[in-house]
Amino acid sequence: MSKRRRGNNLEKWEVSVVKAMIATGRYNDQEILSYFTRPNRPVNHRVILEIRTDQKHKNINACSDGELSNFLASWPDLDPETGLNAKGDELLIKAREAMIAAVHVFNGAGLTFRSELFITTAVIAWTYLMHAWFKREGVVYQYDDKRYWELSRCLRHDRCPVSASAKKNLEFLLEIRHEIEHKTTSRIDDTIGAYLQSCCINFNDLLKEEFGAQYSLERRLPIALQFVSFGSDQRRLLKKAQDLPPSLMSKISHFEEQLTEEQISDPAYKMRIYFVPVTSNRENSADSAVEFIKAPPRDAQELNRILLKEVSKTRHTATTVVAKAKEAGFVNFTMHSHTQLWKSLGARDPDKGYGCFGDYKGAWVWYDRWIERVLEHCRENHEKYT
Repeated sequence: MSKRRRGNNLEKWEVSVVKAMIATGRYNDQEILSYFTRPNRPVNHRVILEIRTDQKHKNINACSDGELSNFLASWPDLDPETGLNAKGDELLIKAREAMIAAVHVFNGAGLTFRSELFITTAVIAWTYLMHAWFKREGVVYQYDDKRYWELSRCLRHDRCPVSASAKKNLEFLLEIRHEIEHKTTSRIDDTIGAYLQSCCINFNDLLKEEFGAQYSLERRLPIALQFVSFGSDQRRLLKKAQDLPPSLMSKISHFEEQLTEEQISDPAYKMRIYFVPVTSNRENSADSAVEFIKAPPRDAQELNRILLKEVSKTRHTATTVVAKAKEAGFVNFTMHSHTQLWKSLGARDPDKGYGCFGDYKGAWVWYDRWIERVLEHCRENHEKYT
């Protein structure tokens, strides 16, 4: 549940419109109120009375007739997706759109410098979110020369609503952004992806907590689909260390040397994601392509991780594999042929991804991928098997 707004005051431009509406003599207080109250910003009825009787805002003049006409013509001027007012909630709308853009850019196919583009746009999103919160809470977020605060200044404010670990995450990304601005960084996506994931989740959590679950980004940014199936070779490649410029590695090391083990392991600072193949063949375990699993308490404390489980795969007995080969026209492929093949290829090595020990009495079962490999072998030796 979102926190209740501290204030329900009208902005100066709204007060000027209210005064113009009062001056026309065509609207009572309840009718005027209906133009300015909305679910995310309720306005008390007494506010209109205080303006009408000059108890408040005496120094604000009524807007012109033309400005009033434009206001009425464009009302309610709401964002179609969220219901936010395009003018009154402009900062919150921009915050959401900037983070959506950051994620879309990072997920965009064919882009080389995705992390750099994400960080730059995500910093903009967080800055707008902070400004929206400060504005709502009545905190002045401008320097004396009227420049608005940058994100680092927002994070240092005593009333900043961002958690300690989420602050560390943003401070880290700001350090990386400074490095990006002054030096070539090469490709850093695989190295800092965990920090970017936390940045997204932290943003969405704060957005929902402070402004309301109706503004969350889950529906706009579902789990991305990938045109890839990870085998053992690909997994080994993904685990290899990425080459980074020494200056960037030094920057990361220096930053994290100042953190405690607890801070480093907090998923709000860096989200570690593990890809774990499903070993169960229960029907209900394959209802969705990706499962988010709650780790046991001990693992949660040690790893602070989210587990993504691969889709459960169809399993076949050796008899079925031989039958598939015969159906494909390789009538001389026998059970003995099958045994010789899997032994020669070491196909029962789980890392090769051809099969696994099944749930029933621990018997070995084969995946579709192994059937494809068997058929490939038969085609290569068609004279022997046909």
